[in-house]
This record gives sequence, structure tokens and C-alpha cells, in this order.
Amino acid sequence: MKLAGKQAEAFIKTPDTAVRAVLLYGPDAGLRRERSAALLATVVADPNDPFCISEVTASQLKDDPARLADEAAALTFGGGRRFVRVRDASDKLTPVLKDFLADSPGEAFVVVEADDLPARSTLRKLFEAEKRAAALACYHDDARGLETVVKGFFAEAGIGISREAVSFLSSQLGGDRALTKRELEKVLLFKGSNGEITLDDAEACVGDSALLSLDDVALATASGNLPGLERALGRSFKEGNAPVTVLRAVARHFQRVHAVAGAPGSVEDSMRRLRPPVFWKTQAAFKAQAEAWRPAGLARAMERLLDTEAACKRSGAPAELLVSRVLLEIAANAPGRRRRAG
Repeated sequence: MKLAGKQAEAFIKTPDTAVRAVLLYGPDAGLRRERSAALLATVVADPNDPFCISEVTASQLKDDPARLADEAAALTFGGGRRFVRVRDASDKLTPVLKDFLADSPGEAFVVVEADDLPARSTLRKLFEAEKRAAALACYHDDARGLETVVKGFFAEAGIGISREAVSFLSSQLGGDRALTKRELEKVLLFKGSNGEITLDDAEACVGDSALLSLDDVALATASGNLPGLERALGRSFKEGNAPVTVLRAVARHFQRVHAVAGAPGSVEDSMRRLRPPVFWKTQAAFKAQAEAWRPAGLARAMERLLDTEAACKRSGAPAELLVSRVLLEIAANAPGRRRRAG
């Protein structure tokens, strides 16, 4: 079955006892790991007991397809269910997992982790169709989802946070759930238990974060700053940002510029209505972009970003090269750059 939104969150907290296997897939590796750990804590009495946990890779199952059934059927020393994690899965494992779901021995709970899978993926279709299986997509948090993550993190820690700080953190984080949590932990350590977290606290901790390299890529692309784009792209890839993550960050930025450029009234008024708000350090650049770009040009740029994302997902595609090429081409034709050159 296919689970999303509140259904997915409810399942993570209380897995359906009829489900034997779960597929966690999507571009957010941090969210995949977080959900896998949450399921482990729910299924196994002691997550630190090595006899209750087994981990296999896709390559191991490819060489030995029967290993999954063997791991699932194995007994624990202290009783209770085993937790079997399958790493780096892809459509090549579909036959193995189909056989397992058709006649799954033992009582083990199996979690299969995979990168982003298209709708046509045979592995994804298998888990969405099977009654004893579930498929949960792990996509990057959007602005609204990030606000929920930020508020929930500090609520669990028992410390308040101002609305301005929530908006700022939501606008700066989100490339990866694990990275987001690490940045929030930095804010918590910085503030301690000394009252409410303010915008100044958030900016002091996250303002120079490596996560801002995605913003640098987006701003340089829309501004037509070719040297700045090359530097920001190199830094972003070096920091481990996936090519599709970079594309989506730039696409989100262009969507926000489009919302301002195509809105009636002044650019300033439209920018003030954006949620999350534009970071104060980039307001001048954002305003210049909204004034220079026309909605039709922004729409064409976003279409090219979508086409490039689809190309990146094809097997064997040189993703970093494709992303670099499209961003440099968009930047080279940015209206602000042409106007400055003239």
C-alpha cells in the first residue's frame, strides 16, 4: 500500500501489524535514516541488541537471493521480532522481494531503503500494490513541512521559539532531514535552556551554515553571476548535496521570484507577503531579480530545471554535469546579466 502525509507519520509511530516489509525511498537520505531508526525503535525492544538486527545490501541479495528469507526466519535469543534492513535497493531486487512477500517466513520486520524511484519503478509498484507491504516516499521538506519539523524539534526539547526564528530556519534548511536536525541541535546547544530562541539566536548559529550554499547557487543562477555560480556549485557538490537537491533548491527560488514578479502591486509588497520571508541579507538581490525577470522567462527556466531533473534520473546519466550545464546556461541568459553587460 502507498502511504503519504499523515498516514505515513501515523504508520511510523504505530506500524500496521499485518505489514511485513516497508519501502523507504526518495532523495532525502536523512529522512530515510530517521524513519528507519523510528521503525527500529518501535519493532525491537532493544535497538542496541545486535542479535535482533540484521543488515544486508542489495549486492549481497543479488549474489544470494535466499539470504533475505533466511534472515527473516532467524530467531532472536531473547524472543521478539527481528529487524532486517536492506540497503541500496533498486528495481533489480524486485524479483527477490516479490518472492519474499509471496511466501515470507518468520516474523521479522523488513525495511528496504532506496534512492529516489520514479512512478514507473517496479520496486515501488510492488510495495504500493502488496497488502503486506507499504511504500513511504521520503522527499525534502517544503516550507510548511519544515516549520512543523522546527517547531516539533524545539517543543520536544522543552524550549520555546519565536515565529521569526521559525520562519528564518525554515527558509535556510531543508536540503536533508539529517542536516536539518544537526543545524537545529546547534541552535539548541547555543541557546541552552535560557528562555525562548530568537531570530538573533537562529542567525548566529545557522547564518553561515554550509546549507546556505544551495541559496548561493540559486541566487547566482537567477542573477546571472557566472563566476559566483561556478564557486557555489563546486562548494555545494563538495558538501555532499545531490544534483537533484541542487536543482530543486534553484527551482524553489525561481518559483518564489515568479510569485513576486507576476503579482500585482509593488515588488516590495509582494516580497513582504512571501512565506517564509526572504532572508534579510539576500533581499536586495531577490528584489533585483524580481524586477529583471519576466514571468514567461521564469516559467521557461523552471521547465528546463524539471527536464534536467528527469534526465538526471535516467540510469547512467552524468547528473553533476547536466546540472552544471543547465544552471550555467540559465545564468548566462539571465536578464539582469544582459542588462549589466550592456
